[in-house]
Amino acid sequence: MLTLVAMADTHGFHEDLRIPGGDVLIHAGDLTHMGKLDELRQVNEFLLRLPHRYKIVVAGNHDWGFQRQPEAARRALTAATYLEDEAVVIEGVKFYGSPWQPCFLDWAFNLPRGAPLAQKWDLIPQDTDVLITHGPPEGIGDRALDSRGVGCSDLLRRVQQVQPKLHIFGHIHEDRGVWTRGKTTFVNATTNECTEPPTVLHYPPQTASS
Repeated sequence: MLTLVAMADTHGFHEDLRIPGGDVLIHAGDLTHMGKLDELRQVNEFLLRLPHRYKIVVAGNHDWGFQRQPEAARRALTAATYLEDEAVVIEGVKFYGSPWQPCFLDWAFNLPRGAPLAQKWDLIPQDTDVLITHGPPEGIGDRALDSRGVGCSDLLRRVQQVQPKLHIFGHIHEDRGVWTRGKTTFVNATTNECTEPPTVLHYPPQTASS
């Protein structure tokens, strides 16, 4: 069994967090305020100090560096495995990460709803065990401050096809929580700018605590 420590939306306030121990640290995006390289280096120093054996990062809509200066951003993040439409296998468990979300103001990794996003989600391998995206699927952990659901219907469709055991995301600060639908446990692991703690999970999924 692996213990996963999941978080998102730290926005540069990571030093305010108390990080529980575990095997795999997962950051589902918005590590920074504006994604500048010096911000990423600060996050990297923070990650280097953490004892987790494995660390996985997916970019969020604030993490401009990974879109505007992708090679430099990857060089700045030496303490974790960065996944952008990529997979990594850890102790037999396949993790897949992707940063995209439906157009949300003028931020990074925005794509129009419909075919552009569906093409990204179709890249998710059928044998994915743990899916990490920045944004939520439609109807699960996607309620914004005005109670609108802003999740992606094409992401939900692909998750229902793949049926990963875990789908971890953030982006929507107001709808943190854990839900089980069919064979998949969905986790909005936002820390809401570090006013909430990371979420501790187990693989294979059992119960979650935060």
